[in-house]
Amino acid sequence: MPTEMITPGLWRRMACWLYEGILLFGVMFLAGYLFSTLSQTRNALDNRNALQTFIFVVFGIYFVWFWAKGQTLAMKTWNIRVVGLDGKAITQTRALGRYCLSWLWFLPPLMAATLFHLSGGESVVIIIGWVAVWALLSRFQAQGQFWHDAMAGTRLVSSEPLSR
Repeated sequence: MPTEMITPGLWRRMACWLYEGILLFGVMFLAGYLFSTLSQTRNALDNRNALQTFIFVVFGIYFVWFWAKGQTLAMKTWNIRVVGLDGKAITQTRALGRYCLSWLWFLPPLMAATLFHLSGGESVVIIIGWVAVWALLSRFQAQGQFWHDAMAGTRLVSSEPLSR
């Protein structure tokens, strides 16, 4: 199999996933600051749904933009690239589909937490448990990909570092 089509190991993909979360904290901070400045929101609970929608859209723009180019900053750091099933770069439409499907990492536990009125601590445990289950389910996918990638027609592959 060509080097560019080798699936990175689960630990490497999860390390990249965790690093992506750390980087997204900065994106979320800037988006929240921009939103609260433009909307003149003084209390964090005011306009909460609008803020969540705004951050969802900002994250979508971030991921669609970078995935259509092949890599986010975290993916560059971990030498991982997102490609189509043919090994070529994905379109923005496919990247948008992947973004929507990637919410399967969080939507089931968030819906359960809402449905059962779980406390913050219980919600965190449910989310961490689901993330672990979702990651381990990639072991049952033919190429070892995450299931949202299989559904989106994308795959994560090892990428040689670019020369400096």
